[in-house]
Amino acid sequence: MVEPTPDTWPTPEKWSRVDAYLTELLVGHDPDLERAVADQQDAGLPAIEVAPVNGKLLHLMARISGARRVLEVGTLAAYSTIWLARGIPGDGRVVTIEAEPRNAELARANLDRAGVGEKVEIRLGRGADVLPTLEGDEPFDLVFIDADKESNTIYLDWAARLGRPGTVVMVDNTVRGGEVANPATENPQIIGVQRGLEMLGRDPRFDATAIQTLDAKGYDGIAIALVV
Repeated sequence: MVEPTPDTWPTPEKWSRVDAYLTELLVGHDPDLERAVADQQDAGLPAIEVAPVNGKLLHLMARISGARRVLEVGTLAAYSTIWLARGIPGDGRVVTIEAEPRNAELARANLDRAGVGEKVEIRLGRGADVLPTLEGDEPFDLVFIDADKESNTIYLDWAARLGRPGTVVMVDNTVRGGEVANPATENPQIIGVQRGLEMLGRDPRFDATAIQTLDAKGYDGIAIALVV
């Protein structure tokens, strides 16, 4: 193992260069995905969609897990939704929850243009209100949580209740520039992330890990769990 030295420490310039390299090599260019991001920017929505390498990760996790039914909490303009929908079979279904009608309208246009609209159902409303309405349906095989961090424990509880043993659960934005390890934080979003990770570590319904990431979105991370 090469011991880290100051000249090998990551910097924004370094990890941006590496992210661009990996994106070009392993993800490539996709007009529909790039148009979805462009339309999101034109609409004045925040640039909080997942990075391309993480979108590809969602896609691969859907395929690796053999998912047919996917639940997404937090649609925005449907960039990640498109990746997920492309990873499931033709008769599969993505149910994605979005609180803002304007976002949902843009997401629907992006999904239809990408050719996956028939696979995706957008449920409008706050996640905490919509999730209980899904109870009693066929279990979800994969759950992706990328919404308000203050509600992570609510979303994780429903992920377990709406899943089955073997359901894959992924939670975005779990490092927050390193602030997740700050016990004195008063930021409600960071506290929400901390409570979610604590739940993953203690709740017997989950077996989980989390990794730090450096990509186009900066220094952050993702948690991956299995419903047991």
